[in-house]
Amino acid sequence: MVKVEVFTAPGCGKCGRAKVVLAELVAQMGAELYDWREVNILQEMDYAVDLGVLSTPAIAINGELVFTSLPSSKQLQAALLARQSESES
Repeated sequence: MVKVEVFTAPGCGKCGRAKVVLAELVAQMGAELYDWREVNILQEMDYAVDLGVLSTPAIAINGELVFTSLPSSKQLQAALLARQSESES
């Protein structure tokens, strides 16, 4: 299973869009293959800093910061597919 985390902050306009894009992609690609959650950087500041999150929205896949801003749907899908194939091998 691929672990996906979307880092958000209160008042972040693009963060809501990031959650929608991620939810739609995961649903299309197979929700059972992905474990995703929203991480509020104010509540989990130390974890966000440890990963290198400097702005929101940011997306980490399998504990690695992959996107430091909102990616396009195609970019996110490609990253998820790449991590999915890694976890299957």
